[in-house]
Amino acid sequence: MALLGAHESVAGGLYKAFDRIAKVGGESLQIFTRNQRQWNPASLKQEEIDLYKKAHDNSNGMLVASHASYLINLATAKKDLLEKSINALDLEFERCEQLDIPYVVMHPGSHGGDGVEAGLSRFVAGLDATFEKTESEVLLLLETIAGQGTGLGSTFEELEYIIANSKFPERLGVCVDTCHIFAAGYELRSEEGYGATMDALASTVGIDRVRFFHLNDSKKDLGSRVDRHEHIGEGAIGIDGFKNLLTDDRFKGLPMTLETPKSESLAEDIRNLATLRSLM
Repeated sequence: MALLGAHESVAGGLYKAFDRIAKVGGESLQIFTRNQRQWNPASLKQEEIDLYKKAHDNSNGMLVASHASYLINLATAKKDLLEKSINALDLEFERCEQLDIPYVVMHPGSHGGDGVEAGLSRFVAGLDATFEKTESEVLLLLETIAGQGTGLGSTFEELEYIIANSKFPERLGVCVDTCHIFAAGYELRSEEGYGATMDALASTVGIDRVRFFHLNDSKKDLGSRVDRHEHIGEGAIGIDGFKNLLTDDRFKGLPMTLETPKSESLAEDIRNLATLRSLM
């Protein structure tokens, strides 16, 4: 069975995310280790690290992923932004090492209007420059995106290119977001369509590269290229799409976290997780 969970807030301290995921009955967790809208977060204090690790131990070693800052763009043609992006990703690896977090999830960035080919080439160069700065054992998971604007990573072939051309393929994996791939044009709802999508994934990046899922229904229809998350079963993907995924033995045991809308009570996470478990 998949390890179902959610992205939870770290308001009040990183360790507080474990209280929140326990409240909703999650088995996996995604967090931001820092304010995702700032370039230069304060360094982690030893007290923060100790509290986090104690809470993690109390969770029976729950699998946790960090989501990198949305500011990072390794595909940019702007030298100052590239330098800041490399430093920010390097810092994220450092923070994850301090917290014993095994995965960093990151969007492949934007080509800024220069075209996919140019963007992918720059992304790989920026990625390798970052890897050369650190020997971190943290795995970078390239997240599939919906294809809005000039973003990279809306096709499996684009992710395949990055992995194939990086000098450090052993440090790369993939995070599949259900809303994003559906909006990018990959069918999930029918058995035939789901099978074709997973065949395409297997023949490009490979099933073994997939280490993490984001489970989100989509407010917009197939191929819309619009990234709008919806509660499970209440969007255009619908229940059947998630049933296809959750009964796929190839992904048994993988962490799958919600990124659906929520209130402070977390009632929505509880409801969405219950819906997902009913399909397993």
